[in-house]
Amino acid sequence: MPGRRTPRTRRGGGRRSEGASAGTTNTVGGAAGAVPHAAPDTPEDLYERARQACLRLLAARPRTRAELEAALRRREVDDETALAVLDRLAEVRLVDDEALAESVVHSGHAYQGLGRRALAAQLRRRGVAEPTAAAAVSTVDSEAEERRARELVRRRLPAVATADEATAVRRLVGLLARKGYPPGLSYRVVREELREAGRHTRLLDDTDLDDTMHPDADTDV
Repeated sequence: MPGRRTPRTRRGGGRRSEGASAGTTNTVGGAAGAVPHAAPDTPEDLYERARQACLRLLAARPRTRAELEAALRRREVDDETALAVLDRLAEVRLVDDEALAESVVHSGHAYQGLGRRALAAQLRRRGVAEPTAAAAVSTVDSEAEERRARELVRRRLPAVATADEATAVRRLVGLLARKGYPPGLSYRVVREELREAGRHTRLLDDTDLDDTMHPDADTDV
């Protein structure tokens, strides 16, 4: 019809559209724009990731082999890789349960006032093998344990100065119990320290508690 204009197409528009469509098609096989599949992890990759995870944990604080093994298990590291990593860390002494156990015992006894029972329990919770834990705890002998118990009681005596006898005995014996000292040693030390401070100790004097438990009888909990 006169006066009617036919729409004009852009030169090359159809061909360009087809080309763009073809270029953005994601197909397996490498078409333009396709995302290639990631290569599977090699054993070396798995080993290095596990090693780095252990090193990060060790940078925060010393860890036992059992603690690191548990951490790798939570990260779903396979047993073979975990064993290789932990063996290597032990070889270069970054993991040393014996040295760690000795350090825990020394600091726990000297600075926290822990008795041998509490020290043994602490090492067991951290996965230290029984022979290794026993050897470390044995560095605290019965005399050192009693001496530390007396220091704890003497330091607490002012806090119970105005308490009645039953309350004072309960608090002092409870303190030593929480620190892992055996009952026989705890009662004897409390009785003698209260007596030394001029306090009556009828509750403890009426019962022979020295033989309730020898200080060396049970150092595990």
